Amino acid sequence: VQLQASGGGLVQPGSSLRLSCAASGFTFSDWGMYWARQAPGKGLELVSSINVRGTSTYYTDSVKDRFTISRDNAKNTLYLQMNSLKSEDTAVYYCGKGLFGSQMDYRGKGTQVTVSS
Repeated sequence: VQLQASGGGLVQPGSSLRLSCAASGFTFSDWGMYWARQAPGKGLELVSSINVRGTSTYYTDSVKDRFTISRDNAKNTLYLQMNSLKSEDTAVYYCGKGLFGSQMDYRGKGTQVTVSS
């Protein structure tokens, strides 16, 4: 299993970023997918998840109406569109797989998102 997140960077508050996660080594379309993040000095936080067909999603309260999770099963790719970024969104972002509505059973290497003026 390989999950490689990309698209992070340093942006100003109010900006947007789109994270991507390239998946390989498993049947992507059979699995729920997750985005989680870890801020400096804090534990891992579930940000969003999506079911196998992309018809059901979950968002933690702090990102609702700002972040959008999506997937392209034909491209084995997971996305996270992040709008109206805040300093508190600063973290390493990871993508993972697992049963939707449960928890991640595997996560890949993360991508750093820094929101700062």
